[in-house]
Order: sequence, then C-alpha cells, then structure tokens
Amino acid sequence: MLNPQLVMYDEELKQIQAIAEKLQQDSRAQTILLVDKNGQLIAAAGGADQLDTTSLSSLVAGNVAATGGIAQLIKEEEFTGQFHEGKGISIHMSLVGRRVILVVLFDKSTTHGLVRLRVKKANQELTKIFDDLAAKAASTPALDPFGGDITDDDIDNLFNDDSDLFG
Repeated sequence: MLNPQLVMYDEELKQIQAIAEKLQQDSRAQTILLVDKNGQLIAAAGGADQLDTTSLSSLVAGNVAATGGIAQLIKEEEFTGQFHEGKGISIHMSLVGRRVILVVLFDKSTTHGLVRLRVKKANQELTKIFDDLAAKAASTPALDPFGGDITDDDIDNLFNDDSDLFG
C-alpha cells in the first residue's frame, strides 16, 4: 500500500534540515538522510553529495517495507530501527513518527552507541515536527488540482472531436 504524499512547508523543512545537520555533527556521522516511506528524499546533511541519494532513498524505503512484512509475519507491529554493519561504513535506520525514515551513515570514527543516543533525541524533535505537519495538512483545505473552475461541460468540450484545438 502506498503512503500518502507528505506535504512540506518551508518553515518545517528548514527545521528538519537544521536537525539533520546537528545530528550529523553531534553523532560524528558521515551522512544523514531523511526519506519518506515512498522513497523520496526530504533532507540530507553531511556527505550526501557524494552519494546517489535517489537510489539510496528508494532502496532504504524498500528495505523498511520488506522488514515491515517480516514484522507482520511474526506478529510484530513493525520494526522501528535497523542496523547494518559494514567493513568501512555502517548504517542505522529508524522510523520517525511512523512517517519517515531517518538514515545515518557512519564509519569507525564514531560508535553505534553514540549514533543511537543522538538519533533518539533527533527522533523526538523530528516526530514533533512531523506531527505538527500532519495537523497543519489536515486543517488546510485540499487543493483542487484543476483550480475548481473546470466544469464537466469544459471537459466534454476539451475532448469533443468537433473542437478545433489547433486553430
């Protein structure tokens, strides 16, 4: 099942970016990514410009979806955190408010314990922002993608063979 598209406002995006940058510094991580569950990159800090963030975001979202399937099979609601250890780079992923995925890429210059500690604080701050965003989006009337000025007759006329669209 697809997740609804996240509505993002400039003010909240700046707050999210600031939290990502602070987390990157405080945890001594190489890169921080915030990805929605559809695989769209929301924010990045650190060495993200050295990565294919589009592919990585998509794969992270797929990984979280796959482990969600595993969780269901074993009667667990979901796994809120994952850790993958590599020879040079490790990755810590955690769900933020059940809406987005916080991804931390780090090397041997820091520890998984420090990353987890800093992620916990950032997760709390981010959860509040995403809760506020959800409330703001719910209280904002839905926008009509057609501007609300198009009638059924307009649509019929648009696709009517008798109309001369090209003059």
